Amino acid sequence: MPPSFRTPRSTASRRELLGKIACGFGGTALAGLLAEEARAASSVSPLGSRPSHFPARAKRVIFLFMHGGVSHVDTFDPKPKLAELNGKPLPFPKPKFEFADTGNLLRSPWQFRKHGESGLELSDLFPHLARRADDLCVIRSMNGGNQVSHGPALLTLHTGDGVFARPSVGAWTLYGLGSENRDLPGFIVLAPAVSVHGGAQNYGSAFLPASFQGMRIGESQTPFQAEIPAIMKPADDPALQRLQLDLLRRANLRHRPPADDDARLDARLEAFELTFRMQMAAPEAMDLARESPATRALYGIGQEPTDEFGKMCLLARRFVERDVRFVQVCYSYPRNYWDAHGGLVKNHSTHAKRVDQPIAGLLADLKGRGLLDETLVVFGTEFGRTPASQGTDGRDHHPHAFSMWLAGGGVKGGMAYGATDEFGYYVAENKVTMPDFHATLLHLLGLDHTRLTYRHAGRDFRLTDVSGHVVRPILRDAADG
Repeated sequence: MPPSFRTPRSTASRRELLGKIACGFGGTALAGLLAEEARAASSVSPLGSRPSHFPARAKRVIFLFMHGGVSHVDTFDPKPKLAELNGKPLPFPKPKFEFADTGNLLRSPWQFRKHGESGLELSDLFPHLARRADDLCVIRSMNGGNQVSHGPALLTLHTGDGVFARPSVGAWTLYGLGSENRDLPGFIVLAPAVSVHGGAQNYGSAFLPASFQGMRIGESQTPFQAEIPAIMKPADDPALQRLQLDLLRRANLRHRPPADDDARLDARLEAFELTFRMQMAAPEAMDLARESPATRALYGIGQEPTDEFGKMCLLARRFVERDVRFVQVCYSYPRNYWDAHGGLVKNHSTHAKRVDQPIAGLLADLKGRGLLDETLVVFGTEFGRTPASQGTDGRDHHPHAFSMWLAGGGVKGGMAYGATDEFGYYVAENKVTMPDFHATLLHLLGLDHTRLTYRHAGRDFRLTDVSGHVVRPILRDAADG
């Protein structure tokens, strides 16, 4: 590492000192080579774009994560039998493992209605989203295995494993495809929970190189601000900063023998370079004032209760149109939490009102700009909630059967796939496991989940481990357009 030094005030003297230090690493010619080395290193960046295994149906992903467990029987999976037998015992055994004791059956407080040309049934909780029914592919037969607690369930949804440290789905995507925009991160996470239920592991890279982890903007504990404080102000002297970065790279590369493989150091060097470029690109990308009043109104920005989540959804659209590969928009604990153990009506009504218009606006905006066909939008939650009551007006965790939906990106719209029993307790038809879901997501991006592997600890790992099948009935045929 270079000797420590105190930077002089004058720009000219700073440049002179940097040049002298550069000369100390190998002669006067070295100073002129530093910038070329940095450019050469960035040309083989681990984040560089890479070809898919086969033609992709989607180029990028927006993952709308709903923390806490959205009740499937109150949103996307209508169950008339619950209303008919409200207050009566379930006529068959409950699951052997539950998070808490539950009582008798509890009808949904919301009506389900058919929407769009497809007649897809959705509850009155989502009136704005209902207008996009023909874009939605609702999977009603999700199964989360035995992960009945939030932490393991979140990790299973995000990484494929509820126990061991594994790379997140966003990290696997970036590892497989790289990024098409050198000036912005390839994987961005908006307002995640950073201290509970897996925290950063939900968007981390685990044993993959650190360059593939998600870059966090904001956190769930505080109101969301569309800014990255450390880079939102461009450098006073970009040329001088470029010289400093070139020197830093050279010093670090000399510190590490060429034969060594240090993914952490590589990631840090890449982060320095990316941050430098982001100082120019990120402020423009994150400036929501550049959007028209009509577009901001479409997302519910400038009004309550949709302003915050509307800004996040609009920012996601601005990122994907700039070729960011994977954007996760988090609606997370502690302020935004669907965990309705009690007060179901208040809980789900509050949170649905905050996200309904922004999500519908996102789908409409993507479609209007010709981006929906190549952008896969996913609405996901860690599990559903019990059709039986917890207390008098709540529902417990329920990983045995629940709903998620997808839109755009090569999936069929206006359809429901799979089915639960007449109460919504168990999957009755076309079960979709988390490995199946992950395999399908990767397939839509042009990646074969069995071939996307990484050697670690003596064996090849993959997102889907040793299972997973692509859910082909939900894929749109090429002839469908």
